[in-house]
This record gives sequence, C-alpha cells and structure tokens, in this order.
Amino acid sequence: MTAPEGRGIAGQTDTFRILHVSTGNVCRSPITERLTRHALVERLGDPLQGGLIVESAGTWGHEGAPMEANAEVVLADFGADATGFVGRELLDEHVIRADLVLTATRDHRAQVISMGHSAGLRTFTLKEFTRLVRAIDHATLPDAKDEGVVERARALVRAAAALRGWLLAPTAEADEVYDPYGAPITFFRSIGDEINQALEPVVTALTGVSTPR
Repeated sequence: MTAPEGRGIAGQTDTFRILHVSTGNVCRSPITERLTRHALVERLGDPLQGGLIVESAGTWGHEGAPMEANAEVVLADFGADATGFVGRELLDEHVIRADLVLTATRDHRAQVISMGHSAGLRTFTLKEFTRLVRAIDHATLPDAKDEGVVERARALVRAAAALRGWLLAPTAEADEVYDPYGAPITFFRSIGDEINQALEPVVTALTGVSTPR
C-alpha cells in the first residue's frame, strides 16, 4: 500500500490539505485548526500562497455549531482568528481529500483509519506527528523555496510514516490531547498551550521557516 498523493481539492496536485479531527469539533480541533492557520500566516504571509489548506471536523461533530466560547478566548490569547468557524461532522469526503490527518487522540486516529480510503499512512495523532517530525532531518526534505511547500509537506508525511514503527511514544497517554469541553478557562488555556507547543515543530517542518522572533 502506498500513501495517496496530491489529493487536495478535486484532485488538484498543487494543494496540500491538513485535516484536524477531534470529537465535537467545537474545542480541540477548532483550536488546532486556527492555531495552524495563524502559524502559517506568520511564516508564509498567506498560507494559501504555499498551497496549504487547513480545516477540521469531529467524529461526533456538532454540525453547524460555533466553537466553544472558551476556545475563542484561547485563540485570542495567541492572536489567532476564530471568525466564521462552523462545526462539521467528519465525512468520508473529508478523509478522502486530506493529505494529512492530525487527530486529538488515538481513538480518533483509529476511527479515521477505520473509514478506509488508504488513510493509515497519512493519519497521526497531533503529538505522535510532532514526535516523528522532531526526529526527521529537515535537510532530507525538499527545499520549500525551490520545490514548493506542497512537495515538502508530502515528503514530510512519507518520512513520518516510515518512522512510526521505530519511534514509539514513552507512554500511551503521551499521544493524547485531552478534551476540555465543559472545563474552566484555565484548563482550556492549558490545552491551548499544549496544542501550540505541539504545532510549532510541525509548522516549521512543513514550511521550512522557523518561528518568527
């Protein structure tokens, strides 16, 4: 089995679609989606210029719902934009079009993979992907300036998939982002910090651009 390439919108090959998945798509995955977009804008100016598309959905998604108010507060803390967010239930088409699926937990990862669509080699928990990305020599990836961010992102996913069986988590819980739904803002902020820290090396690896100082 080989990893699908160039899925993107309507089979286009000049885009790379990142799908963040949690349960309700009102807390963790909206935070992760919008923090990813924010980090890409910081590095690329406009993430769409690099062909990267970032979205989210929930395995029991609250279709049409806004994100939780505390999630909006967390995004504001980081200077990220919560405007216009609408919750979605995870559908086959979302998985089919995704080049990389990052989930909040191992259970979400299993649910995505169980949907089929050759999703196994491009679906990771967020923290799992972070751990794998940290072990990849960025010099082995295509240069984003020469070959484009999309080609670099595809190569990164292939490299991470190849490492997965060799670089295991120290504990099962190490790959989990716990659900803050219904929790006070202090816990939401803790989860936001956790997600942001996990995303930093991922976005750097995807774009080839370090965090702006």
